[in-house]
Amino acid sequence: MTNAPTAAICLIGDELLSGRTRDINTQTIARFLAPYGIPVREVRIVPDEQDRIVEAVNTLRAAYTYVFTTGGIGPTHDDITADAIAAAFGVSIDEHPEAAALLEERYALMKTEFTAARRRMARVPDGASLIANPVSGAPGFQTGNVFTLAGVPQIVEGMLGDIGHRLQTGEIVRSVTVRGADLREGDLAEALSELTAQFEGISIGSYPWFRTVNDHGVALIARGTDEKKLGEVRDALEALVRAQGVEPECLDGEA
Repeated sequence: MTNAPTAAICLIGDELLSGRTRDINTQTIARFLAPYGIPVREVRIVPDEQDRIVEAVNTLRAAYTYVFTTGGIGPTHDDITADAIAAAFGVSIDEHPEAAALLEERYALMKTEFTAARRRMARVPDGASLIANPVSGAPGFQTGNVFTLAGVPQIVEGMLGDIGHRLQTGEIVRSVTVRGADLREGDLAEALSELTAQFEGISIGSYPWFRTVNDHGVALIARGTDEKKLGEVRDALEALVRAQGVEPECLDGEA
C-alpha cells in the first residue's frame, strides 16, 4: 500500500452476476471519491456466499486504503454481508443498540411491525461504527478500513454523505479531453505511445465514439495530478489531432 490513498469496491449479490440487476454503484462511489483524491483501483463482484465475500474483503482491505462493499445488509435470508464482514475481521456480531433504536423508531412512524427479520438489520460486527442512512433508515457500518453499504443505488448515495469526513484525502486527479471528429484510433496509436512515454505520471486513454456514419471520432483523455504537465499534454494532443487534418475540441474534464 502506498502513502497515496486508494480504494476498491466489492459488489455483493447473485443478482449482479446473473445480469438481473445493473451495477450503478461503482460509478456513484468512484465519482464520490474523486474530489477527495482517492482513485478506485479495483472492483470485484462476488456471489452471496460467505466464504467468497470473506476472501474478497480480506484481499482488498490488505491491498487498498479503503474498501467499499455494497449489498447484502437487508432483512432476508440471503443478506449475509454483515456476518461475512465479522468473519473477515475475526470478531463477533451483535445487535447494535443505536441501530436497533433507529429502526424501531422508523418502523413505528411508518406504523409497520418491527419484525425479527427487520431487526436483523441492526446487527453489526463488534467494534464497527454506524453509517447513517437518510433514505431508508437501516444504517451501514464501518469496520476498520471497510465501509459496508446497502445495495440500492439511492441508499448508497445517501450513505456516502456520512463517509467523507472519515477519509484521508490525496492529490486530486484532474483530466482534460481532446476530441477529434472522424479520427480513427489506429492512426493515433504510435504517437500516443510516444506521448505516454514522454509524460511520466500522466495516463492517456483513447476512446472512440460512433453514433452514426456522420458522427464518429476519437476522444483522447489525459489524467494526472500535475496541472502544469497536464496542460503540456493537452497541447501535445491538440497538435496530434491537427496533424491528422482535424480541428480539435478541447474540454476540461472527461466527455
